[in-house]
Amino acid sequence: MSAVTPSRFRAFLQRQDVHFDFRTIFISAMGAMVHGLFASLLIGTIMRTIGQHVPGLGFLVEFGDYAVAVTGAAMAVAIGYALNAPPFVLCSLLAVGAAANTLGGAGGPLAVFFVALIALYAGKLVSKTTPVDIIVTPFVTVLVGVLAAKLLAPPIGAAASAVGSFVMWATDLQPLLMGIIVATVMGFVISGPLSSAALAAAFGLTGLAGAAALAGCAAHMVGFAVASWRENRGGGLISQGIGTSMLQLPNLTRKPILWLPAVAAAAVAGPIATAVFHLEQNGPPIASGMGTSGLVGPIGMVAGWFEPSEQALLAGATPIHPGPTQWIQITLVLVVIPAVVAFIVSEIMRKRGLVQPGDLKIDA
Repeated sequence: MSAVTPSRFRAFLQRQDVHFDFRTIFISAMGAMVHGLFASLLIGTIMRTIGQHVPGLGFLVEFGDYAVAVTGAAMAVAIGYALNAPPFVLCSLLAVGAAANTLGGAGGPLAVFFVALIALYAGKLVSKTTPVDIIVTPFVTVLVGVLAAKLLAPPIGAAASAVGSFVMWATDLQPLLMGIIVATVMGFVISGPLSSAALAAAFGLTGLAGAAALAGCAAHMVGFAVASWRENRGGGLISQGIGTSMLQLPNLTRKPILWLPAVAAAAVAGPIATAVFHLEQNGPPIASGMGTSGLVGPIGMVAGWFEPSEQALLAGATPIHPGPTQWIQITLVLVVIPAVVAFIVSEIMRKRGLVQPGDLKIDA
């Protein structure tokens, strides 16, 4: 029997479509996890909120409950789909995701992320390697996945929850300083290759910290949309303002100083949200990392006013009945302030030659 050489093993991994590179795991898989979260937990919460407060639409509460109930499964399947899981592996990830999300507690999304990857790779390694693939592949995927969930989900979930709790505690203690830090960091993330929504969901960011995160993400989207108006006009305003600020990533990589208008907008909007307005984002944590993308962040925040998420309830949040003040504050923090700050900073930079015509042009 010939030994398995490193080259033969690499060829086997290639044949089974098993890849461990950064882009596959932390961009493709993490981005897909957000799709699963959005299509289950977030949309379910929004439907329940509408059903509870709009006459005649009470049936949406039940519909939303069904969506929320499959949160873990939806995340795992989304990851599997993005990483080209074979059919038996993809279907088996339903059970794996449900187990990981349940056992991971408040840090369930991060637990699902790692456990689903483990199960996915295990399933891929055996997929179509035996005559009884219909039994072996789902058996291995579920067995490995649920065992990994039992061993890893509780500590991963606890660690993620602890980090999120610390950030929220620190923001409550120092809303001005942490408002700047959280908003700035999350702004960088939403405009970079990683997923700010996945990060917010993994750490369960709600309350003042959730508002700071949402403000920072919105500041980058609205900020870049306004700062690049001369180059991109209305199309760029929409594609960045309610699409994604990641469209600027090629320009930012080439010329990092272009980050400045959006960073300044985040550094101003974040502490105004936390230290001045005392805004809280108590909807699903994923909304804290969505910014103004598809208006999901603002809608999630509004949903949290009426129906705080499980994480927010654990942190002591209570439902509120918003008045004109809350609506004005959320508009200022998520739209007006970022637009004004980013425009002023970008115009100063243009006058000083730091931003040249065409620097912020996107291919939308």
